[in-house]
Amino acid sequence: MSIGDLRQEYSSRGLSENDLDPDPILQFRRWFEDAVTAGVREPNAMTLATSTKEGHPSARMVLLKGFDDRGFTFYTNYESRKGSELVENPLAALILFWVDLERQIRIEGRVELATSAESDAYFATRPLESRLGAWASHQSEVLPSRAVLERRVLELREQYSSQEVPRPPFWGGFRVVPESIEFWQGRQSRLHDRLRYRRQSSQAWIIERLSP
Repeated sequence: MSIGDLRQEYSSRGLSENDLDPDPILQFRRWFEDAVTAGVREPNAMTLATSTKEGHPSARMVLLKGFDDRGFTFYTNYESRKGSELVENPLAALILFWVDLERQIRIEGRVELATSAESDAYFATRPLESRLGAWASHQSEVLPSRAVLERRVLELREQYSSQEVPRPPFWGGFRVVPESIEFWQGRQSRLHDRLRYRRQSSQAWIIERLSP
């Protein structure tokens, strides 16, 4: 079979303006809870797209770890490629795609650092091995071998055997403050429903229907 012949016909009910909450964060919560209830695997997995100040793009999967009226928060190594790009060009895009629900959410906006208190609080909830891994991994740097990484973890496990593992100063949260949030519902014949919330200068949101 040719890759060009691979197709999925979407059959879910549509999405109308009347279906939407006036508040995009409440609408996001509604769809996110639908994904959790449906048993979607890792419903908080999302693509994060960043760019250098020269405009060179990159994208990868990260995990959404919080959302509220301020925006959408994830955690990472500040010195990683994505961290460095977000510091020099604090604009980003997020995509969550739940294929079983035939739904996608696109978020675009400016990026700010989460507070130290927020990053400390989340880091404290991580499993021990993940906390050690945050220290051990020089994220995005060339690694001579897997053995080097595993040796770092062993050394850190010994170092912190009798004390709590603190949050590394180079690790913490970023928050994407949305300027637009688009809700996409798959429809037959590729005539999908796309409804976008766009923030106005008054901080109010308007809802627009986009062509599929």
